[in-house]
Amino acid sequence: MSTFQLPNTSPPCPVNLTPDLSKDQLLAFHPFKEWIKTLSQSLKSQESQDHPFHVAPYKLRQIDIQAVDFFGDQRIGFIKLRAKVSNDDGEQLPGAVFLRGGSVGMLLILQPDDVPAESDDEKYVILTLQPRIAAGSLSMAELPAGMLDDSGTFAGGAAKEIEEETGLKVEEHELIDLTKLSLSGIQPAGEHLQEAVFPSCGGSDEYIPLFLHEKRLPRDQMQEFQGKLTGLRDEKEKITLKLVPLKNLWKEGGRDAKALSALALYNALRNEGRL
Repeated sequence: MSTFQLPNTSPPCPVNLTPDLSKDQLLAFHPFKEWIKTLSQSLKSQESQDHPFHVAPYKLRQIDIQAVDFFGDQRIGFIKLRAKVSNDDGEQLPGAVFLRGGSVGMLLILQPDDVPAESDDEKYVILTLQPRIAAGSLSMAELPAGMLDDSGTFAGGAAKEIEEETGLKVEEHELIDLTKLSLSGIQPAGEHLQEAVFPSCGGSDEYIPLFLHEKRLPRDQMQEFQGKLTGLRDEKEKITLKLVPLKNLWKEGGRDAKALSALALYNALRNEGRL
């Protein structure tokens, strides 16, 4: 095990590495860089006299890397770590973190083109059915989604994942960022969080911008999505598509935090006349 001092930290923060991870690999891992930047900004916000922790501010004192999962080409996929964040009174905050970075989720609403354009009748949502071993499932119903890399835009990542998981080609400009539209300008005081949903912020850094795309298609073309097999087989993706009525999404996709969040934002923004 090797140790180094995290740059630009006060007090100095030692980082204990696992034998299979180097300092350079960790510091180049985009989710780690994002997490440290966000946490540092939030800790700095305690300098404000209005902050509830101002009298006894918390500080990042140590990071222990516990495990690393690599993808096939030795690219870091996930990191499990424990961060020691405490104040001078010895009070400590929970610091178990599963680092995986950002993902994107897509609410794809299809409607037959023989239905009047102004009507809400016969709107359907594309769900993916695929194995999710972490949930103990071989057929979890969820919105199309995918992990982000550290290049390109959120919308670009969403458009790429839509094509890979559904076969539907969508341009970036055709996507509406539901989370940005809903959360723009809303931040905890002094913090700089992503304009995205955090599905499991008690233990993971994962954030998910949610995008909307509505498309009108001929009925026969719409039916081609029902039961379609998609996904990148060389990346072990085994995806089956399912069309469900929009009005039933809360039930059909009720185990998927992305689906429920996207549906809530979609309905709320429509109620306010912003969609």
